Amino acid sequence: MSNSVKHPHFFGYGSLVNRMTHQFDPIHPSQISGWRRVWHRAPVRPAAFLSVVRDADATIDGVIAPVPDDNWADLDAREYAYDRILVTETVSHTAVAVRDVSIYAIPPDHAAPPDEDHPILLSYVDAVIQGYLHHFGEDGATRFAHGTEGWDTCVLNDRDAPIYPRAQVLSLTERECVDDLLSDLRVRVLA
Repeated sequence: MSNSVKHPHFFGYGSLVNRMTHQFDPIHPSQISGWRRVWHRAPVRPAAFLSVVRDADATIDGVIAPVPDDNWADLDAREYAYDRILVTETVSHTAVAVRDVSIYAIPPDHAAPPDEDHPILLSYVDAVIQGYLHHFGEDGATRFAHGTEGWDTCVLNDRDAPIYPRAQVLSLTERECVDDLLSDLRVRVLA
């Protein structure tokens, strides 16, 4: 990618951190200020997913990647329950050729906490934490887990038959990390 051409970028803070779940490249580890990560559900989705809410005192790790030619169609379709919000000034990164940065968030008037009918999927948690392990190491995965609100609901163990469409195969070490983090947080995992 030429440095003379500037592209819009997205800021990913959940499954978009995992390079194996999309084709956008290159990925740059980044941070965003003024946003807090939460588990939410939207009426149009069967399970809970990560979202962000404004919080002046919060900072979260994530990644940015370019969206060449302003072609947001695939990403907007993937994030269909979310609004795309311009956040350029709140993102810290070392990438070049960045025109602006957007983040996806479930609109507050459509967001609700997870519940047993709309659980967090373990296959989704696996994909997210695998991405954090790759880009930010074990400390980053721990920051992700402890810096995310809404774990006080249930997680559905769908590892053997993943419901999440971009589920990833984890190494034994990655699985143990996910399981240990959920145990540390006292998350209730449903079989």
